[in-house]
Amino acid sequence: MSDAELVVRSTRVITPEGTRAAAVAVAGGKITAVLPYDAQVPSGARFEDFGDDVLLPGLVDTHVHVNDPGRTHWEGFWTATRAAAAGGITTLIDMPLNSLPPTTTVDNLRTKQQVAAEKAHMDVGFWGGALPDNVKDLRPLHDAGVFGFKAFLSPSGVDEFPHLDQDQLALSLAEIAGFDGLLIVHAEDPHHLAAAPQQGGPRYADFLASRPRDAEDTAIAGLIAQAKRLNARVHVLHLSSSDALPLIAAAKAEGVRITVETCPHYLTLTAEEVPDGASEFKCCPPIRESANQDLLWQALADGTIDCVVTDHSPSTADLKTDDFATAWGGISGLQLSLAAVWTEARKRGHDLTDVVRWMSSRTAQLAGLDQKGAIEAGRDADFAVLAPDETFTVDPAALQHRNRVTAYAGKTLSGVVKSTWLRGERIVLDGEFTDPKGQLLVRTP
Repeated sequence: MSDAELVVRSTRVITPEGTRAAAVAVAGGKITAVLPYDAQVPSGARFEDFGDDVLLPGLVDTHVHVNDPGRTHWEGFWTATRAAAAGGITTLIDMPLNSLPPTTTVDNLRTKQQVAAEKAHMDVGFWGGALPDNVKDLRPLHDAGVFGFKAFLSPSGVDEFPHLDQDQLALSLAEIAGFDGLLIVHAEDPHHLAAAPQQGGPRYADFLASRPRDAEDTAIAGLIAQAKRLNARVHVLHLSSSDALPLIAAAKAEGVRITVETCPHYLTLTAEEVPDGASEFKCCPPIRESANQDLLWQALADGTIDCVVTDHSPSTADLKTDDFATAWGGISGLQLSLAAVWTEARKRGHDLTDVVRWMSSRTAQLAGLDQKGAIEAGRDADFAVLAPDETFTVDPAALQHRNRVTAYAGKTLSGVVKSTWLRGERIVLDGEFTDPKGQLLVRTP
Protein backbone atom coordinates (compact mmCIF):
# COMPACT_ATOMS: atom_id res chain seq x y z
CA MET A 1 0.00 0.00 0.00
CA SER A 2 2.91 2.32 -0.72
CA ASP A 3 0.64 4.69 -2.68
CA ALA A 4 -1.91 5.00 0.13
CA GLU A 5 -3.06 8.52 0.95
CA LEU A 6 -5.13 7.38 3.93
CA VAL A 7 -5.14 4.32 6.16
CA VAL A 8 -8.05 3.64 8.53
CA ARG A 9 -7.95 0.87 11.08
CA SER A 10 -10.35 -0.88 13.44
CA THR A 11 -10.48 -4.07 15.43
CA ARG A 12 -13.86 -4.66 13.77
CA VAL A 13 -14.08 -4.04 10.03
CA ILE A 14 -17.07 -5.49 8.21
CA THR A 15 -15.92 -6.93 4.88
CA PRO A 16 -17.64 -9.29 2.41
CA GLU A 17 -15.71 -12.12 4.06
CA GLY A 18 -16.90 -11.21 7.54
CA THR A 19 -15.87 -9.05 10.47
CA ARG A 20 -12.17 -8.85 11.31
CA ALA A 21 -9.46 -6.58 12.59
CA ALA A 22 -8.02 -4.83 9.55
CA ALA A 23 -6.39 -1.77 8.07
CA VAL A 24 -7.98 -0.25 4.97
CA ALA A 25 -5.81 1.65 2.49
CA VAL A 26 -7.31 4.45 0.41
CA ALA A 27 -5.98 6.39 -2.59
CA GLY A 28 -7.85 8.64 -5.00
CA GLY A 29 -11.07 8.13 -3.08
CA LYS A 30 -10.99 4.36 -3.64
CA ILE A 31 -10.17 1.45 -1.38
CA THR A 32 -6.90 0.02 -2.66
CA ALA A 33 -6.40 -2.79 -0.15
CA VAL A 34 -7.80 -4.41 2.98
CA LEU A 35 -4.76 -5.48 4.99
CA PRO A 36 -3.87 -7.04 8.31
CA TYR A 37 -4.57 -4.85 11.30
CA ASP A 38 -0.90 -4.24 12.08
CA ALA A 39 0.15 -3.42 8.50
CA GLN A 40 2.75 -0.65 8.39
CA VAL A 41 1.39 2.77 7.46
CA PRO A 42 3.38 4.44 4.66
CA SER A 43 5.12 7.66 5.57
CA GLY A 44 3.06 10.64 4.44
CA ALA A 45 -0.27 8.81 4.59
CA ARG A 46 -3.00 10.09 6.89
CA PHE A 47 -3.87 7.56 9.57
CA GLU A 48 -7.03 7.09 11.62
CA ASP A 49 -7.39 4.41 14.28
CA PHE A 50 -11.01 3.80 15.29
CA GLY A 51 -10.13 1.41 18.09
CA ASP A 52 -13.01 -0.98 18.78
CA ASP A 53 -15.64 1.09 16.98
CA VAL A 54 -16.99 -0.80 13.97
CA LEU A 55 -15.99 0.28 10.46
CA LEU A 56 -18.93 -0.29 8.10
CA PRO A 57 -19.33 0.44 4.41
CA GLY A 58 -21.43 3.58 4.05
CA LEU A 59 -25.12 2.73 3.80
CA VAL A 60 -26.95 3.01 0.47
CA ASP A 61 -30.56 4.18 0.81
CA THR A 62 -32.46 3.63 -2.43
CA HIS A 63 -35.81 5.05 -1.26
CA VAL A 64 -35.75 8.71 -0.25
CA HIS A 65 -38.20 11.54 -1.00
CA VAL A 66 -36.10 14.71 -1.00
CA ASN A 67 -38.95 16.89 -2.39
CA ASP A 68 -36.52 19.41 -3.92
CA PRO A 69 -37.33 21.58 -5.86
CA GLY A 70 -40.97 22.54 -5.46
CA ARG A 71 -41.68 21.29 -1.95
CA THR A 72 -38.38 22.29 -0.37
CA HIS A 73 -40.25 23.49 2.72
CA TRP A 74 -40.96 19.78 3.31
CA GLU A 75 -37.33 18.70 2.87
CA GLY A 76 -34.42 19.50 0.53
CA PHE A 77 -31.07 18.17 -0.65
CA TRP A 78 -29.14 20.21 1.92
CA THR A 79 -31.11 18.97 4.92
CA ALA A 80 -31.84 15.45 3.68
CA THR A 81 -28.21 14.68 2.85
CA ARG A 82 -27.01 16.08 6.17
CA ALA A 83 -29.51 13.87 8.00
CA ALA A 84 -28.46 10.88 5.93
CA ALA A 85 -24.76 11.48 6.51
CA ALA A 86 -25.36 11.88 10.26
CA GLY A 87 -26.93 8.42 10.19
CA GLY A 88 -24.08 6.69 8.33
CA ILE A 89 -25.67 6.84 4.87
CA THR A 90 -23.28 7.87 2.09
CA THR A 91 -25.47 7.30 -0.99
CA LEU A 92 -29.16 7.93 -1.59
CA ILE A 93 -31.40 7.64 -4.62
CA ASP A 94 -34.15 10.22 -4.81
CA MET A 95 -37.71 9.27 -5.61
CA PRO A 96 -39.32 10.94 -8.63
CA LEU A 97 -42.37 12.39 -6.88
CA ASN A 98 -43.20 15.02 -4.26
CA SER A 99 -40.82 17.41 -5.99
CA LEU A 100 -42.07 19.84 -8.61
CA PRO A 101 -41.40 18.93 -11.33
CA PRO A 102 -41.50 15.15 -10.90
CA THR A 103 -38.67 13.19 -12.51
CA THR A 104 -40.73 11.98 -15.47
CA THR A 105 -38.88 13.56 -18.42
CA VAL A 106 -35.22 14.20 -19.20
CA ASP A 107 -35.75 17.95 -18.83
CA ASN A 108 -37.22 17.43 -15.36
CA LEU A 109 -34.29 15.17 -14.44
CA ARG A 110 -31.86 17.93 -15.46
CA THR A 111 -33.73 20.38 -13.26
CA LYS A 112 -33.40 18.02 -10.29
CA GLN A 113 -29.70 17.45 -10.96
CA GLN A 114 -29.00 21.17 -11.13
CA VAL A 115 -30.72 21.74 -7.80
CA ALA A 116 -28.92 18.86 -6.09
CA ALA A 117 -25.44 19.54 -7.43
CA GLU A 118 -24.38 22.20 -4.93
CA LYS A 119 -26.38 20.98 -1.92
CA ALA A 120 -25.53 17.28 -1.62
CA HIS A 121 -23.41 16.29 1.35
CA MET A 122 -23.22 12.74 0.00
CA ASP A 123 -23.70 10.98 -3.33
CA VAL A 124 -27.14 11.24 -4.94
CA GLY A 125 -28.79 9.42 -7.82
CA PHE A 126 -32.31 9.55 -9.22
CA TRP A 127 -35.20 7.25 -10.03
CA GLY A 128 -37.43 8.13 -12.96
CA GLY A 129 -41.21 7.91 -12.86
CA ALA A 130 -43.61 5.79 -14.94
CA LEU A 131 -46.91 7.61 -15.52
CA PRO A 132 -49.91 6.76 -17.69
CA ASP A 133 -48.81 9.23 -20.36
CA ASN A 134 -45.00 9.07 -20.40
CA VAL A 135 -44.13 5.71 -21.94
CA LYS A 136 -42.28 7.64 -24.66
CA ASP A 137 -40.05 9.22 -22.01
CA LEU A 138 -38.90 6.01 -20.35
CA ARG A 139 -36.08 5.06 -22.72
CA PRO A 140 -34.69 8.62 -22.86
CA LEU A 141 -34.68 8.76 -19.06
CA HIS A 142 -32.92 5.39 -18.93
CA ASP A 143 -30.31 6.64 -21.38
CA ALA A 144 -29.90 9.80 -19.27
CA GLY A 145 -28.89 7.70 -16.28
CA VAL A 146 -31.86 7.15 -13.97
CA PHE A 147 -31.55 3.93 -11.99
CA GLY A 148 -35.03 2.66 -12.81
CA PHE A 149 -38.65 3.74 -12.75
CA LYS A 150 -41.19 4.10 -10.00
CA ALA A 151 -44.88 3.41 -10.51
CA PHE A 152 -47.89 3.51 -8.22
CA LEU A 153 -50.73 1.03 -8.59
CA SER A 154 -52.99 3.17 -6.37
CA PRO A 155 -53.23 6.95 -5.94
CA SER A 156 -49.88 8.47 -4.95
CA GLY A 157 -51.21 11.32 -2.85
CA VAL A 158 -50.03 14.04 -5.27
CA ASP A 159 -51.93 14.98 -8.42
CA GLU A 160 -48.86 15.36 -10.64
CA PHE A 161 -47.95 11.67 -10.24
CA PRO A 162 -51.00 9.56 -11.21
CA HIS A 163 -51.05 5.80 -10.77
CA LEU A 164 -51.08 3.09 -13.43
CA ASP A 165 -54.01 0.79 -14.04
CA GLN A 166 -53.27 -2.79 -15.11
CA ASP A 167 -53.22 -2.01 -18.83
CA GLN A 168 -50.94 0.98 -18.30
CA LEU A 169 -48.69 -1.13 -16.08
CA ALA A 170 -48.39 -3.69 -18.87
CA LEU A 171 -47.44 -1.01 -21.41
CA SER A 172 -44.84 0.63 -19.17
CA LEU A 173 -43.36 -2.68 -18.04
CA ALA A 174 -43.09 -3.94 -21.62
CA GLU A 175 -41.22 -0.78 -22.60
CA ILE A 176 -38.88 -1.03 -19.61
CA ALA A 177 -38.29 -4.75 -20.16
CA GLY A 178 -37.28 -3.93 -23.72
CA PHE A 179 -34.09 -2.27 -22.45
CA ASP A 180 -33.82 -4.49 -19.34
CA GLY A 181 -34.60 -1.65 -16.99
CA LEU A 182 -36.02 -1.91 -13.49
CA LEU A 183 -39.56 -1.03 -12.40
CA ILE A 184 -40.00 -0.31 -8.70
CA VAL A 185 -43.60 -0.45 -7.55
CA HIS A 186 -45.83 0.90 -4.81
CA ALA A 187 -48.04 -2.17 -4.73
CA GLU A 188 -51.49 -1.58 -3.27
CA ASP A 189 -54.60 -2.44 -5.26
CA PRO A 190 -56.97 0.54 -5.59
CA HIS A 191 -60.11 -1.61 -5.72
CA HIS A 192 -59.33 -3.26 -2.38
CA LEU A 193 -58.55 0.14 -0.90
CA ALA A 194 -61.84 1.55 -2.17
CA ALA A 195 -63.75 -1.39 -0.70
CA ALA A 196 -62.15 -1.02 2.73
CA PRO A 197 -63.89 1.02 5.45
CA GLN A 198 -62.85 4.67 5.24
CA GLN A 199 -63.96 6.20 8.53
CA GLY A 200 -61.26 8.80 9.08
CA GLY A 201 -60.64 10.35 12.46
CA PRO A 202 -57.93 9.90 15.09
CA ARG A 203 -58.19 6.15 15.77
CA TYR A 204 -55.20 4.25 14.40
CA ALA A 205 -57.25 1.06 14.25
CA ASP A 206 -59.58 2.73 11.75
CA PHE A 207 -56.67 3.85 9.58
CA LEU A 208 -55.16 0.36 9.65
CA ALA A 209 -58.49 -1.11 8.52
CA SER A 210 -58.53 1.34 5.60
CA ARG A 211 -55.26 -0.08 4.18
CA PRO A 212 -55.84 -3.87 4.38
CA ARG A 213 -53.19 -6.47 3.70
CA ASP A 214 -55.14 -7.88 0.78
CA ALA A 215 -54.59 -4.61 -1.10
CA GLU A 216 -50.86 -5.31 -1.03
CA ASP A 217 -51.23 -9.02 -1.66
CA THR A 218 -53.43 -8.58 -4.74
CA ALA A 219 -51.21 -5.90 -6.25
CA ILE A 220 -48.09 -7.99 -5.72
CA ALA A 221 -49.71 -11.06 -7.26
CA GLY A 222 -50.59 -9.03 -10.36
CA LEU A 223 -47.09 -7.59 -10.57
CA ILE A 224 -45.55 -11.04 -10.34
CA ALA A 225 -47.78 -12.24 -13.19
CA GLN A 226 -46.75 -9.31 -15.39
CA ALA A 227 -43.06 -9.74 -14.58
CA LYS A 228 -43.22 -13.44 -15.34
CA ARG A 229 -44.99 -12.87 -18.66
CA LEU A 230 -42.46 -10.28 -19.82
CA ASN A 231 -39.34 -11.64 -18.07
CA ALA A 232 -39.11 -8.15 -16.59
CA ARG A 233 -37.19 -6.90 -13.57
CA VAL A 234 -39.48 -5.62 -10.81
CA HIS A 235 -38.98 -4.49 -7.25
CA VAL A 236 -41.65 -4.29 -4.55
CA LEU A 237 -41.36 -1.13 -2.49
CA HIS A 238 -41.93 -0.86 1.28
CA LEU A 239 -43.51 -4.28 1.87
CA SER A 240 -45.61 -4.29 5.02
CA SER A 241 -47.95 -7.27 4.56
CA SER A 242 -46.48 -10.57 5.69
CA ASP A 243 -49.34 -12.33 3.88
CA ALA A 244 -47.58 -11.57 0.57
CA LEU A 245 -44.41 -13.39 1.57
CA PRO A 246 -45.43 -16.88 0.29
CA LEU A 247 -46.31 -15.35 -3.11
CA ILE A 248 -42.93 -13.65 -3.28
CA ALA A 249 -40.99 -16.72 -2.16
CA ALA A 250 -42.74 -18.88 -4.74
CA ALA A 251 -42.06 -16.35 -7.49
CA LYS A 252 -38.38 -16.21 -6.61
CA ALA A 253 -38.16 -19.99 -6.58
CA GLU A 254 -39.74 -20.02 -10.02
CA GLY A 255 -37.13 -17.62 -11.38
CA VAL A 256 -39.26 -14.47 -11.57
CA ARG A 257 -36.95 -11.45 -11.51
CA ILE A 258 -38.36 -9.86 -8.39
CA THR A 259 -36.73 -8.20 -5.40
CA VAL A 260 -38.37 -6.79 -2.28
CA GLU A 261 -37.63 -4.16 0.32
CA THR A 262 -39.08 -3.31 3.70
CA CYS A 263 -38.49 -0.33 5.99
CA PRO A 264 -37.21 0.36 9.50
CA HIS A 265 -40.64 1.47 10.70
CA TYR A 266 -42.22 -1.86 9.74
CA LEU A 267 -39.40 -3.70 11.53
CA THR A 268 -39.27 -1.63 14.71
CA LEU A 269 -42.71 -0.07 15.30
CA THR A 270 -46.02 -1.89 15.76
CA ALA A 271 -49.69 -1.00 15.35
CA GLU A 272 -50.29 -1.86 18.99
CA GLU A 273 -48.07 1.00 20.18
CA VAL A 274 -49.41 3.78 17.93
CA PRO A 275 -51.41 6.29 20.00
CA ASP A 276 -54.65 7.59 18.56
CA GLY A 277 -54.10 10.89 16.78
CA ALA A 278 -50.34 10.29 16.42
CA SER A 279 -50.09 10.71 12.66
CA GLU A 280 -46.30 10.88 12.80
CA PHE A 281 -46.76 7.09 12.57
CA LYS A 282 -48.88 7.30 9.39
CA CYS A 283 -47.45 5.79 6.22
CA CYS A 284 -48.87 3.83 3.30
CA PRO A 285 -48.90 0.89 3.44
CA PRO A 286 -49.29 1.11 7.21
CA ILE A 287 -47.36 -0.10 10.22
CA ARG A 288 -49.01 -3.42 11.11
CA GLU A 289 -49.26 -5.70 14.12
CA SER A 290 -46.36 -7.26 16.02
CA ALA A 291 -47.11 -10.77 14.71
CA ASN A 292 -46.84 -9.42 11.18
CA GLN A 293 -43.52 -7.79 12.11
CA ASP A 294 -42.11 -11.11 13.32
CA LEU A 295 -42.77 -12.63 9.90
CA LEU A 296 -41.05 -9.71 8.13
CA TRP A 297 -37.95 -10.35 10.21
CA GLN A 298 -38.11 -14.04 9.36
CA ALA A 299 -38.32 -13.16 5.66
CA LEU A 300 -35.28 -10.90 5.96
CA ALA A 301 -33.37 -13.75 7.58
CA ASP A 302 -34.26 -16.25 4.85
CA GLY A 303 -33.77 -13.84 1.93
CA THR A 304 -37.39 -13.51 0.81
CA ILE A 305 -37.01 -9.80 1.59
CA ASP A 306 -33.80 -8.48 0.08
CA CYS A 307 -33.12 -5.13 1.70
CA VAL A 308 -34.12 -2.38 4.13
CA VAL A 309 -34.55 1.28 3.09
CA THR A 310 -36.09 4.28 4.81
CA ASP A 311 -38.86 5.52 2.50
CA HIS A 312 -38.04 8.87 4.10
CA SER A 313 -41.13 10.92 3.22
CA PRO A 314 -41.37 14.08 5.30
CA SER A 315 -43.81 16.95 5.30
CA THR A 316 -44.35 20.13 7.25
CA ALA A 317 -45.66 19.62 10.77
CA ASP A 318 -49.04 21.18 10.00
CA LEU A 319 -49.81 18.37 7.54
CA LYS A 320 -49.47 15.81 10.33
CA THR A 321 -52.98 16.42 11.68
CA ASP A 322 -54.63 14.14 14.22
CA ASP A 323 -57.04 12.83 11.55
CA PHE A 324 -55.40 9.81 9.96
CA ALA A 325 -57.53 10.16 6.83
CA THR A 326 -56.26 13.65 5.97
CA ALA A 327 -52.77 13.68 7.53
CA TRP A 328 -49.80 13.36 5.19
CA GLY A 329 -48.63 9.77 5.02
CA GLY A 330 -44.89 9.48 5.44
CA ILE A 331 -42.25 8.75 8.06
CA SER A 332 -38.98 10.64 8.39
CA GLY A 333 -36.22 8.16 9.14
CA LEU A 334 -32.97 9.02 7.36
CA GLN A 335 -30.90 9.95 10.39
CA LEU A 336 -32.21 7.13 12.58
CA SER A 337 -32.53 4.18 10.23
CA LEU A 338 -29.26 2.43 11.08
CA ALA A 339 -29.75 2.76 14.83
CA ALA A 340 -33.41 1.73 14.67
CA VAL A 341 -32.72 -1.41 12.64
CA TRP A 342 -29.63 -2.34 14.65
CA THR A 343 -31.48 -1.93 17.96
CA GLU A 344 -34.13 -4.44 16.92
CA ALA A 345 -31.83 -6.72 14.91
CA ARG A 346 -29.51 -7.41 17.83
CA LYS A 347 -32.50 -8.32 20.02
CA ARG A 348 -33.46 -10.91 17.42
CA GLY A 349 -30.01 -12.49 17.19
CA HIS A 350 -28.68 -10.72 14.11
CA ASP A 351 -25.28 -9.06 13.88
CA LEU A 352 -23.98 -6.04 12.03
CA THR A 353 -22.95 -8.11 9.02
CA ASP A 354 -26.66 -8.78 8.48
CA VAL A 355 -27.51 -5.09 8.80
CA VAL A 356 -24.78 -4.17 6.29
CA ARG A 357 -26.10 -6.79 3.87
CA TRP A 358 -29.65 -5.41 4.09
CA MET A 359 -28.83 -1.69 4.12
CA SER A 360 -25.65 -1.39 2.04
CA SER A 361 -24.55 -4.29 -0.13
CA ARG A 362 -27.98 -5.39 -1.37
CA THR A 363 -29.25 -1.86 -1.90
CA ALA A 364 -26.11 -1.06 -3.90
CA GLN A 365 -26.70 -4.24 -5.90
CA LEU A 366 -30.35 -3.29 -6.52
CA ALA A 367 -29.30 -0.01 -8.12
CA GLY A 368 -26.29 -1.46 -9.94
CA LEU A 369 -23.86 0.65 -7.89
CA ASP A 370 -20.88 -1.68 -8.14
CA GLN A 371 -18.59 0.94 -6.59
CA LYS A 372 -20.64 1.11 -3.39
CA GLY A 373 -21.79 -1.23 -0.64
CA ALA A 374 -18.66 -3.06 0.55
CA ILE A 375 -15.24 -2.58 2.10
CA GLU A 376 -13.04 -4.22 -0.50
CA ALA A 377 -10.44 -3.13 -3.02
CA GLY A 378 -11.83 -1.14 -5.94
CA ARG A 379 -14.89 0.24 -4.15
CA ASP A 380 -15.42 3.84 -3.14
CA ALA A 381 -13.94 4.62 0.28
CA ASP A 382 -17.33 5.32 1.85
CA PHE A 383 -17.45 4.45 5.54
CA ALA A 384 -19.53 4.79 8.67
CA VAL A 385 -17.84 4.44 12.05
CA LEU A 386 -20.30 3.02 14.58
CA ALA A 387 -20.18 2.57 18.34
CA PRO A 388 -22.71 -0.29 18.37
CA ASP A 389 -23.15 -0.54 22.14
CA GLU A 390 -23.61 3.15 22.87
CA THR A 391 -27.21 4.29 23.26
CA PHE A 392 -29.06 7.57 22.81
CA THR A 393 -32.59 8.81 23.31
CA VAL A 394 -34.17 10.34 20.20
CA ASP A 395 -34.60 14.08 20.61
CA PRO A 396 -36.38 15.61 17.60
CA ALA A 397 -34.46 18.87 18.13
CA ALA A 398 -31.21 17.01 17.38
CA LEU A 399 -32.34 15.82 13.94
CA GLN A 400 -31.03 17.34 10.72
CA HIS A 401 -34.33 16.84 8.85
CA ARG A 402 -35.95 20.12 7.83
CA ASN A 403 -39.16 19.23 9.70
CA ARG A 404 -38.31 17.42 12.90
CA VAL A 405 -41.40 15.28 13.20
CA THR A 406 -40.48 11.69 14.04
CA ALA A 407 -42.22 8.49 15.08
CA TYR A 408 -39.07 7.62 17.05
CA ALA A 409 -39.25 10.56 19.49
CA GLY A 410 -38.29 9.48 23.01
CA LYS A 411 -37.11 6.00 21.99
CA THR A 412 -33.76 4.76 23.24
CA LEU A 413 -31.72 3.31 20.38
CA SER A 414 -28.40 1.48 20.19
CA GLY A 415 -25.65 2.47 17.79
CA VAL A 416 -24.05 5.90 17.65
CA VAL A 417 -22.50 7.00 14.36
CA LYS A 418 -19.19 8.63 15.30
CA SER A 419 -18.13 9.72 11.82
CA THR A 420 -19.05 9.28 8.17
CA TRP A 421 -16.62 9.25 5.25
CA LEU A 422 -17.20 9.81 1.53
CA ARG A 423 -14.50 8.70 -0.91
CA GLY A 424 -11.86 8.90 1.82
CA GLU A 425 -12.92 12.31 3.16
CA ARG A 426 -14.58 12.65 6.54
CA ILE A 427 -17.88 14.51 6.03
CA VAL A 428 -19.34 14.19 9.54
CA LEU A 429 -17.54 13.97 12.87
CA ASP A 430 -19.54 13.98 16.12
CA GLY A 431 -22.34 15.97 14.50
CA GLU A 432 -20.11 18.53 12.73
CA PHE A 433 -20.36 18.69 8.93
CA THR A 434 -17.97 19.69 6.18
CA ASP A 435 -19.09 21.65 3.14
CA PRO A 436 -21.03 19.52 0.62
CA LYS A 437 -18.80 16.95 -1.10
CA GLY A 438 -21.42 14.75 -2.75
CA GLN A 439 -21.44 13.77 -6.41
CA LEU A 440 -24.39 13.12 -8.71
CA LEU A 441 -24.60 9.49 -9.74
CA VAL A 442 -25.96 8.04 -12.96
CA ARG A 443 -26.67 4.47 -13.92
CA THR A 444 -23.79 2.92 -15.85
CA PRO A 445 -24.43 0.46 -18.69
